[in-house]
Amino acid sequence: MDELFNMLFRFGHILVGIAWIGLLYYFNFVQTEYFKEAEDDARKDAVAKLAPRALWWFRWAAFLTFLTGLALLHYISVKITLEIILGATMGTLMMLNVWGIIWPNQKIVIGIKEGDAAVAGPKAALASRTNTLFSVGMLYFMVASAHYPASGQILLSQAGRYI
Repeated sequence: MDELFNMLFRFGHILVGIAWIGLLYYFNFVQTEYFKEAEDDARKDAVAKLAPRALWWFRWAAFLTFLTGLALLHYISVKITLEIILGATMGTLMMLNVWGIIWPNQKIVIGIKEGDAAVAGPKAALASRTNTLFSVGMLYFMVASAHYPASGQILLSQAGRYI
């Protein structure tokens, strides 16, 4: 049974993680550039119809990636390496960035909440670009934990004792 939960949580973590990081890259490399070039009517239509849907998937994929990662760390993983600690820390900061900075400011930008879009937009953009930078290291550490010998050989049991 433990092996089934391990497989399901890992699959879920990878699936929602791909959705989250894919949308992060979409926002930073595709949508932002499109908005710079789009005509006003096209931009307004995309902000009204596309952005809210994409942001919904983005923020919930971030949260589900975080939750499935917690489940893997707490209930399933026996050994936690330095790479996992670093990747999980970066992923946690990224998720907090999504819910604490990006989403509150994007609600103003897309007109769901009152506020100054000229102030909120750059805040959301900076937080999003920070997440894009963090994602490179986070992805490296998560993949390295399974495919590269732990450089620090720091292993922690579930009880938190050093082995």
